[in-house]
Amino acid sequence: MLKTLPVIPLRGMVVLPGEVSHCDAGRKKTLAAIQAAANADGLAFVCAQLDGTKNNPKPDELERVGTICRVKQVFRLQNEGSMHMLLTGVSRAYAKQYISQEPYYEAAICDIGETKGDEVAVEALRRRLQEAFAQCAKLTGKLTSSQRSATGTMEDAGEFADMVAALFVTDVRERQQILEQSNVEQRIELLLSMLRREIQVLEVDAKINSKLHQEIEKSQKEHYLREKIRVIKKELGDDGEQEAQVFYERMKKKTLPESVAQRLKKEIVRFEGLPMGSHETPMARAYIECLLDLPWTEETKDRLDINHAQKILDKNHYGMERVKDRVLEYLAVQRLTGKPNGEILCFVGPPGVGKTSIVASIAEAMGRNFVRMSLGGVRDEAEIRGHRRTYIGAMPGRVIAAMRQAGSVNPVLLFDEIDKLASDFRGDPAAAMLELLDGAQNFAFKDHFLEIPYDMSKAMLLTTANDLDTIPRPLLDRMEVIHVESYLAEEKLQIAKRHLLKKQLSAHGLTKGNLRITDGQIMSIIQGYTREAGVRELERVLGAVCRKAAVQVVGGKNRVTINGQLLEEFLGKRRYHEEPIRLEPEVGVATGLAWTPVGGETLSIEAAVLKGSGNVQLTGKLGEVMQESARAALTYVRAHANEWGIEPELFEQKDIHLHVPQGAVPKDGPSAGAALAVAILSAFSGTPVKNDVAMTGEITLRGRVLPIGGVREKSLAALRAGITRVILPEGNRKDVEEIPEPARSELSFRFVAHLDDVFEETMVRMPVRQVEEKAYLPTSAPQPYHTRTQA
Repeated sequence: MLKTLPVIPLRGMVVLPGEVSHCDAGRKKTLAAIQAAANADGLAFVCAQLDGTKNNPKPDELERVGTICRVKQVFRLQNEGSMHMLLTGVSRAYAKQYISQEPYYEAAICDIGETKGDEVAVEALRRRLQEAFAQCAKLTGKLTSSQRSATGTMEDAGEFADMVAALFVTDVRERQQILEQSNVEQRIELLLSMLRREIQVLEVDAKINSKLHQEIEKSQKEHYLREKIRVIKKELGDDGEQEAQVFYERMKKKTLPESVAQRLKKEIVRFEGLPMGSHETPMARAYIECLLDLPWTEETKDRLDINHAQKILDKNHYGMERVKDRVLEYLAVQRLTGKPNGEILCFVGPPGVGKTSIVASIAEAMGRNFVRMSLGGVRDEAEIRGHRRTYIGAMPGRVIAAMRQAGSVNPVLLFDEIDKLASDFRGDPAAAMLELLDGAQNFAFKDHFLEIPYDMSKAMLLTTANDLDTIPRPLLDRMEVIHVESYLAEEKLQIAKRHLLKKQLSAHGLTKGNLRITDGQIMSIIQGYTREAGVRELERVLGAVCRKAAVQVVGGKNRVTINGQLLEEFLGKRRYHEEPIRLEPEVGVATGLAWTPVGGETLSIEAAVLKGSGNVQLTGKLGEVMQESARAALTYVRAHANEWGIEPELFEQKDIHLHVPQGAVPKDGPSAGAALAVAILSAFSGTPVKNDVAMTGEITLRGRVLPIGGVREKSLAALRAGITRVILPEGNRKDVEEIPEPARSELSFRFVAHLDDVFEETMVRMPVRQVEEKAYLPTSAPQPYHTRTQA
């Protein structure tokens, strides 16, 4: 007989006849079907979905065989649109045809009648099922007494089978098989096969649990006895034997060199025999633990893939090509030789340029452990080599402590700020570093506390410094110095875009969509609000911009776009200003170029001639070397006065005043000699100096122009100031290659060997010379005495 019932599809669930089940519903069609059943006689056709992941299954995606259930209780949950219902399975049924699909599924349902089969066979199977049911109930222990009594009083074999399946069959597919089986005999056989498999699993699980329980009991018993012994020994004041046993066990697990193993065993025996309360016990314990903690044979496997190392270095640092190339050379040599080459690298540069972080990237690229130790302010030699064990509270030095922390014999050790080492009456720590930083000696480094030679040759030892002048010569001789240049403005822009801005946005809870800042505004920050060699101040200023933007975002603004007006509102007026370029040629004013730790600068050197008695006045906080350059320039001009149409008596009748603006900033170095000479000649001859040319170079009394340092920074400073013609010493021709290609193509270089060449390139009109030009220019570029760096 057919009946029309609403259909309730369930995901991952099958309700058997006679089973009471709870479930939640939230889909619209399901809620409508529940409501329809509740408004009628409470009956509904409940079936399982073929695919439980679908939210809106079609009729052909539902099981045809299901259960007619009575919806007894319906509760609306707190979250709107969901219900909790109580279902009771009534009978098996078959969905013959779906009549409608809106607003819920409704189908023509027919009951599936049961066939008993052979009564004798059914009864025999029922008894077997009763035994299996009792065994499962015993193994699981999850049946209540009421459930046991209810199942025991069931006379109908089909109902009994359904009840057992509802209690112990959990797999959806297996429950569906039970539901589809209308023959009682075959249903019980199918259920018995499922229960036998479940009983086997439960028996194995019970054995495992029993074994674990026994082991836990045994462990707890041993723990109790050990604790009891420990407490007894503690009451007696003697626990050295137990500690010694722990040391022996740790020693067995550790691979040690023969000499170290013998020394360690001897120390443990000595520790074990110390009397209770001995003052030597803490020191002996500390020494043994130090030997056990130190890596003696443990090492990490080096990753010597050049391409991988290049990617890591490029990912973490922009620029620094010289440093990266040297690191790749180190890896390539180690890969070919199969052993460390023992070279000690020292990265020298101003603060904030990435010396420490590049070392961390080297460790990451090689797959080694990384330990950094700061040597700034270290005055005691014992901090490097450790204290002798005769002293109370003695401990190993920083080197051994770093190896202990690294946990491997081949870490990357960074000795940071090695130029900040100091010395006093307690010794010279720099002298203690001599053995460590010598590749021919550090295979047997001796620490006063350890007293055993320790092999440091497998560790990669790197150092950093800001100033080479404070490093003792013997120590500096043991290291290969690699100069880390200060960042150019263009490099700072790329670093800010690739690293700093992302870091600050994340630190302040912002996203790229919250803050929009152009390259031009970042460059304005670099040039107007920072004056440094590195990027630390730049990072702090970007952090200030992010904080200001965060206030506006919290106030309801989704995106903050930084423009010139808003930047000034966030950060205030510009702190630094570029010196404006001269608009026209002037008498007695020359443009020089200077190097500073934060980059290149242009210097406007002014000279004024006034009545006097031949005195020279130098202002602008000039250093001693720069003052000497000014006097050398004046001597050269005075010695060749006749050649330029200047009366020699003029130098005795006039005073000259040389001034370099920004008087509060100290200036020194020999590279302003050429610019000083041009300003002096212009002032005495009345000849204007071109305003579109800048110059640098050390001079001699014979007029030779010698090479200087900082060509890269000085040239970019000229370009930044709007000057495209740069005069450089002939000896610096090779250094032009260090200038980035885009900037190099915009600059016009003139290489000079003598001051007369400088005068010809810088004067608007040359003064009439009184004598024939002397043949002083060499046929080839002069050899520089040494490279100078203008500070």
